Amino acid sequence: MALFGRHRLPHRSTLSRFLAALDQSTVEALRSLFQKDLLARKPFPSLGDVLDRRGGQWAVIDADGIRQAARQRALPQTDALPAPHRRFDQVCASGYHGRKQGEMVRTRTVCCASDAYASVSRHVWRSWQWGLSGELRRAIAVITGYAAQFGFPPTSMLVRLDGLYGDAAPLLDVLSAGLGVITRSRAYHLLDLPMVKQRLLRPPDHMSTHPESHMQRSLYDCASVPLTPTGPEMRLVIATHAGASADPAIGVERGGVVYELFVSTLPSLAFTASDVLDLYLHRGSFETVLAELCSNHDG
Repeated sequence: MALFGRHRLPHRSTLSRFLAALDQSTVEALRSLFQKDLLARKPFPSLGDVLDRRGGQWAVIDADGIRQAARQRALPQTDALPAPHRRFDQVCASGYHGRKQGEMVRTRTVCCASDAYASVSRHVWRSWQWGLSGELRRAIAVITGYAAQFGFPPTSMLVRLDGLYGDAAPLLDVLSAGLGVITRSRAYHLLDLPMVKQRLLRPPDHMSTHPESHMQRSLYDCASVPLTPTGPEMRLVIATHAGASADPAIGVERGGVVYELFVSTLPSLAFTASDVLDLYLHRGSFETVLAELCSNHDG
């Protein structure tokens, strides 16, 4: 509120009732107005902040989708009380809970440019009724709008997704828009493809050591792997490391080896397998921005 010259903040209940009075058409109008204002500012001359090994310019945009399970507390129901009304009914829906306990599911999508923290390419969507696939399509529309505004080729706009979008269906939405993509894949059936099995029998392309955790990964680069029997074909980088006694939190363990899959459209001559892994793991810096967004909007 200080950005608007306010010295006193409204009470959270007052703000909550105000926001509850906004219908979806008003929210969409405000979103369009804010996006138009952000595009008009042009705080930097170009979106491209990543250079590849051939000198090409890339703009990296993080799109982070989060699914959360919400628990509905029990409400007393007697003739002397009015019918129960749950606020979560307007922001949640039935869905897959994963490992979390709850009766309903809500989603949130954050879209942020990977340059400076103060980048204007930062949006938060809380359109639970759209679902994750709908929110991803909305993020794609904003990203393509940025590319058009700055005259940046869409093929050089790299959308960096987390494992929640690690299936073929959401990747098709990104590819159909002509954008580049890099994501952690959970399609572990790709390890059973004959071409992938043969590649894993040969020596790795690179050995990568994380600078902080010092974890060593062997990287296998597969140039063209079909995500489904009918396509599309994408670059697959497989990172392997020795398995621990417990089940891995990320990846799949087979024969004492943990396999992590990363799919992308990055060209091999411009990005080595180690470059692909480092570029994806760098999205960890995005979590700092996400944490502050959560504290600002959830408080």
